[in-house]
Amino acid sequence: MIPATFDYVRPASLDDAVRALSDAGEDAKVLAGGQSLMPLLRLRLAVPDALIDLDRIEGLREIRDTGDAIVIGAMATHHQVIRDPLVRAHLPLIAQATQTVADPAVRHRGTFGGSLAHADPAGDLPAVASALDAVFLVRSTRGDREIPASEFFVDWMTSAMEPDELLVGVRVPKLGAGWGVHYEKFHRTAQAWAIVGVACAVRRDGDGIEDARVALTNMGPAPVRAGAVETAIRGGPASQDAIRAAAAQAPAGTEPPTDLHGSSEYRAHLATVLTARALTAAAG
Repeated sequence: MIPATFDYVRPASLDDAVRALSDAGEDAKVLAGGQSLMPLLRLRLAVPDALIDLDRIEGLREIRDTGDAIVIGAMATHHQVIRDPLVRAHLPLIAQATQTVADPAVRHRGTFGGSLAHADPAGDLPAVASALDAVFLVRSTRGDREIPASEFFVDWMTSAMEPDELLVGVRVPKLGAGWGVHYEKFHRTAQAWAIVGVACAVRRDGDGIEDARVALTNMGPAPVRAGAVETAIRGGPASQDAIRAAAAQAPAGTEPPTDLHGSSEYRAHLATVLTARALTAAAG
């Protein structure tokens, strides 16, 4: 339970951090809150040559309004995100889902960007970012790049970022008026990863549903946008029968894993049940 030897770098500015990551090469890891990385280091499941600690870079903790979107700094803690007035006003789905992340101790130290960059398909925030069409802002010595959520999560704990790229923030479009949101999660204990989770946003138009966005947690090697559910529910009535019929499409196109917590068939059943609950709550 002792990490392998590595070089430790604690840059004071974003430019210094980007240069340090570039100089360290492919065998470097970035330390944000450390809630996911430190266990991997101790178990030697991650053996980096260098560790780049971002804790001193205050600018990465900023949450700001850009007009049509909210930009959340990569180093903003979960605790900060939950209580931020901009997030609560314009991105309630993020505030709601972040409240389910682990426990208070982890939320006080863990970071929004670190959780997303970790790209664990059982994590709560990747599916939320996918449902909200978030855009990831990354930087390297070669310049800045924007990666949409639909392209960011590539595989199990693998993102589209290059080894020398640093996540500096996430831009999330505001949903605006008329949207209802809900995050539904099934897990064994309050601190556990989701066995299955559903991030949902619904826009009502009278007695009907004008638009819907649904993304699934832990139903594949990356978060899954439930396109079949979205297609089935759009333009239909906001009735329980219509919602149940749309939710039945949740397992379509997914690759749910089988592990100690449940079989793939069990997860497919959970996805159907939880999607119906999330749609019902989001539709009011």
